[in-house]
Amino acid sequence: MKYLFGPVNSRRLGLSLGIDLLPAKICNFNCIYCEVGPTTILTCERKEYTPTREIIAEVDSFLATSGQAKPIDVFTITASGEPTLHSGLGEIINHLKARTALPVAVLTNGSLLFREDVRQELEHADIVIPSLDSAGEESFRKINRPAQCVKLQEIIDGLCLFARNFRGELWLEILLSKGINDSAEDLAALRQALIDIKPAKIQLNTVVRPPLEEFANPLTETELEEISRQLPGTVEIIADFHKRKRENTRSAHKTELLEMLRRRPCTETDICEALNLDGNSTARLIKELTASGEIAHSAHRGKIYYQTSPTA
Repeated sequence: MKYLFGPVNSRRLGLSLGIDLLPAKICNFNCIYCEVGPTTILTCERKEYTPTREIIAEVDSFLATSGQAKPIDVFTITASGEPTLHSGLGEIINHLKARTALPVAVLTNGSLLFREDVRQELEHADIVIPSLDSAGEESFRKINRPAQCVKLQEIIDGLCLFARNFRGELWLEILLSKGINDSAEDLAALRQALIDIKPAKIQLNTVVRPPLEEFANPLTETELEEISRQLPGTVEIIADFHKRKRENTRSAHKTELLEMLRRRPCTETDICEALNLDGNSTARLIKELTASGEIAHSAHRGKIYYQTSPTA
């Protein structure tokens, strides 16, 4: 599949089928922690970057065939960059809601929620997970490195407007990087913004996978726990510090493994947990794909991460 990937086991959403709306890293941010790589097109322009009809056709194909054999919990709309930049977002959400009773989740950086058209399109989703890594101008520019057209106050105002009227679940993700956006002043500004936004819950994260910039460093689990106690409302730590138990595992298949690694770097454990694969078949397939040059590996903080090779 070109636009759909998975299903993958998501800690937040259950068994999730991903829908990737963009053909490349098209975004209005160039975050220092991004695991996908540098933004290739830094823009705030909304347009049809990928043929919406092709995405919908792939959804229909899944529902007609694989959807019966692979029951899922949720459709998750995402992108290599920022999905709300794709002007067909609303049409895709509406099509999913018309064709299936499954919930639709959208992952976004929240930067375009100040726009009425974007808010209206997202109103039909069941779960929207925007991010707000900083409510302070200096640290916002340092961690998210936005395009010049992006204004922090517009982001916060847009989040407030959307949260006020959205009937679904709004989960706000905050990713903290050591020494970049975790100062006492940064946390105080975030706390005030969160009081104004009032999300259903706050999801606290840190740098885990290999980041775009080497100076993007993680906070410890203890540090995140302390910060979680300073923030208002329901706060959960989503940074994965612990290995999860798996049951009813299955053998690894080349296509799904490559689809996953094409979108983000993963450790062997990440792959097994996300796709519910047994360790032996996964290890053998990784070894074969590495030997053939289809995937490459790199070390980061004592772990080996795999990703599709640029030449593959």
